[in-house]
Amino acid sequence: MNSTGGRQTAPPIKRHHTARYYAHRVRESLTTRLSKLICSIFLGLLLVVGVVSFILWLSLRPHRPRFHVHKFSVANLAEGVGLTEITFNVTARNSNLNIGIYYDSMEASIYYKDQRVAQTSLLFPFYQEPKNTTVIYDELKGTTITESSQRTSELMNDLAKGSVMFRLELTSMIRFKVSTWKSKSHRMHASCDVGVDQDGNILAAYKDKRCPVYFT
Repeated sequence: MNSTGGRQTAPPIKRHHTARYYAHRVRESLTTRLSKLICSIFLGLLLVVGVVSFILWLSLRPHRPRFHVHKFSVANLAEGVGLTEITFNVTARNSNLNIGIYYDSMEASIYYKDQRVAQTSLLFPFYQEPKNTTVIYDELKGTTITESSQRTSELMNDLAKGSVMFRLELTSMIRFKVSTWKSKSHRMHASCDVGVDQDGNILAAYKDKRCPVYFT
């Protein structure tokens, strides 16, 4: 014993741990390391799956078909009313590399301002291969351009100015195909604004013009 100023102090107590204690500490250390390793592997796999999924999504996501109007003419346009004939030629391009498109139905409607002046069903159901272009052509006969005096006046005014605007709208029910998988049906619209001259022929500014495409 040591004494300081007449007081005696006991020596520090040394703790002796048993073998069970050290074994427990080793097990805890191994468990912690194993847990960290499992978490690291899981997070690594999750990251790899995420990257692969993102790459697949970029490569397989479907692009909308591209529509271009090449020809459009209206016969007897100067008459303003009565029976006439509308002819158009449009191409639909599937620009996807690995995705095909089923066209289950297609309908064409032609509008002068807010009045529909023609409507018809187009094509039989068909499948469009990737990187493929389909020509859509039709002639609509016996169409009434306008019925109201207001529309007649507006049409005559447009003709006097040298051009008349129409809208060709193609409505289709389509499905995408990737390998053996097929998507659900989507209603797709291609809206083509077309201007014609006084003879009813398409103006150069609208020839080969791309049509906006949207889904509803």
